[in-house]
Amino acid sequence: MSITYLIIGFTALISIMAFNNYDLSIKLRHWPYRELRYREYYRWLTSGFLHGDWMHLIFNMMTLYFFGRVTEMFFEYYFSGMGKVLFVVFYVLAIVASSYGTFNRHKDNPQFASIGASGAVAAVLFAAILFMPLQPIMLMLIPIPIPGFIFGVLYLWFSHYEARRGADNIDHLAHFFGAVFGFFFPLLLKPDLFMRFLEQLMSYFE
Repeated sequence: MSITYLIIGFTALISIMAFNNYDLSIKLRHWPYRELRYREYYRWLTSGFLHGDWMHLIFNMMTLYFFGRVTEMFFEYYFSGMGKVLFVVFYVLAIVASSYGTFNRHKDNPQFASIGASGAVAAVLFAAILFMPLQPIMLMLIPIPIPGFIFGVLYLWFSHYEARRGADNIDHLAHFFGAVFGFFFPLLLKPDLFMRFLEQLMSYFE
């Protein structure tokens, strides 16, 4: 059984339950102000299984479906025997890591809270970019194939820019921190992956 499918199923279950239960949504969302003052740090994790509406849930789970299976496959290949376990650890830690920047920025703002798997999904996407930097990635709004490493640079720039601008209700900091975590976590486990990554980049420019 694919771990990616299990994550999608569990996330969908919790999200749908919260659609119809406002108290559950409040209890599980990432709320830095409460986390600091009431030690409710479990929210760093539980918020990654909540979504605001069906479109939010479907978009994240579709992205996870396409890139999660590939990333899980590489975990199994490079970490034989421990691949599935490490992929679960990777995904859980990605949710927590993507909450870090948001916590630091908004811990004194009682009005701010966020939900969604976007940070963890960004981590999965960037792990896939590490493994396959030349694989084309397309945006729904811009259906033009972009090599993964170029997409990654643009994604980080956009997330950083929008996080500083703060003009919408999207948690761009979670996207940024999740993406960075997703790229470096596999490297911590297997540093020689970086040389493989560079070799693929060099082949692109030759």
